[in-house]
Amino acid sequence: LWGADIGGNPGYYHQQNTGKRNVSIDLTKPRAAELVKALAAKSDIVIENFRPGVAGRLGVGYAALSEANPRLVMLSISGFGQEGPEAQRAAFAPVIHAEAGLIDRQARNTKSGQLVDLAFSASDTQAALHGMVAVLSALWMRERTGLGQHIDMAMFDATLATDDFLHYALENSCSTRVLASEVWEAPGGPILISADFRLIWQQFSRAFGIADPSPAGASVAAKSDHRHAAVQRYILALPDRTTLTAQLDRLNIAWGDVRRSEDIREQPTARHRGAIIEIDDRAGGTRPIVQSPYRFSAAESGLRRPAPWQGEHNEEVLAEWLGLDAAARAEWAPVLVAGKV
Repeated sequence: LWGADIGGNPGYYHQQNTGKRNVSIDLTKPRAAELVKALAAKSDIVIENFRPGVAGRLGVGYAALSEANPRLVMLSISGFGQEGPEAQRAAFAPVIHAEAGLIDRQARNTKSGQLVDLAFSASDTQAALHGMVAVLSALWMRERTGLGQHIDMAMFDATLATDDFLHYALENSCSTRVLASEVWEAPGGPILISADFRLIWQQFSRAFGIADPSPAGASVAAKSDHRHAAVQRYILALPDRTTLTAQLDRLNIAWGDVRRSEDIREQPTARHRGAIIEIDDRAGGTRPIVQSPYRFSAAESGLRRPAPWQGEHNEEVLAEWLGLDAAARAEWAPVLVAGKV
């Protein structure tokens, strides 16, 4: 339901499902689980993100599917894990952002101190990527043992494991951490300078002769404020952005243009690497999509088809995976769902 509906597919669905095929099964119907088992018997991997216990109640949990295929690797992604005191909690990415400390840390690192959710579904993405690593590990182990296995991936665990600042809090050593990168007003628009301000001040004052405006006896906080103001005045006095970025490059200080997502196609690397492509919109035109990020030396990677309609490949997959003729496929019609095809 989210995003522009073009050609019968909304934008978010299009983003998440481009390149896939779709078989849609109503798991509440009699024999539906039987069809899932038949497909799982031909599969290497099954991924599900029901609340813990739901797949089992529907007859498509790991116990049932691995009985049909002992080599199956099954990944179950949930908010707080398959077992434990919070296993049955409803969990979406914002819930994990809050529980894992990300929202609080973000607020403490902003001048307003306002508690707001992240503008990116970090916990969803982290669980998916860690889940992929776990699946690949399980497939590699299967080559040695001949057996698949069930992977319990909690979004909460994946978020903690990906949090490269958590150790400061766990060891009460936040005072030793690098200062957060800051965004500065600059000719041509805001720019992020990715360096501890203490290094920026040291480099700028030495290279550009900026005098320390701090009064004698000023506190550390007051000195920081005065030096920030001096650096900001210097940046704004430069004739153009090219001069600023050339100076930052000369000092080997990393920087980034603060861009709007709407303008990402104009980013030089995005343009050079073809990060945004146009794909069939199924309505006589095209729509933008992010290309696969994988660049292999001896293989090709990329999107080859638009997002499927619901149930679009019911017939195709049952014929291809299960080898069913038209009459056999017709027997499964009561459990299949098809939208626009």
